Amino acid sequence: MLRQMTTLIRAAVVALALLLPATAFAAQTQYQLKVDGLACPFCAYGIEKQLTRTDGVKNIDVDINAGIVTVTMADGANMTKDQASWIVEDAGFTLRDFAELPAGD
Repeated sequence: MLRQMTTLIRAAVVALALLLPATAFAAQTQYQLKVDGLACPFCAYGIEKQLTRTDGVKNIDVDINAGIVTVTMADGANMTKDQASWIVEDAGFTLRDFAELPAGD
């Protein structure tokens, strides 16, 4: 009986360990901001600086050539288009497009 319970507990722990990372990843939301005016690494730094001051921002990836900023939010955090527009304009740029990326991108 003890051996069966131990096996069952081990199986439950393994199942939880496998589910937790997938759940945490699924809760993160990513946004793609198309920004006019990104021309150099200094521009990228300016917009990154503004975004890092924003509550809930976990990661920022700037593609200068494409003019795209990808923002990954912390678990459960979100960003609105108005908020993104204000942040981008405060950094001295223009928000051309704002989209939430499908989960897994």
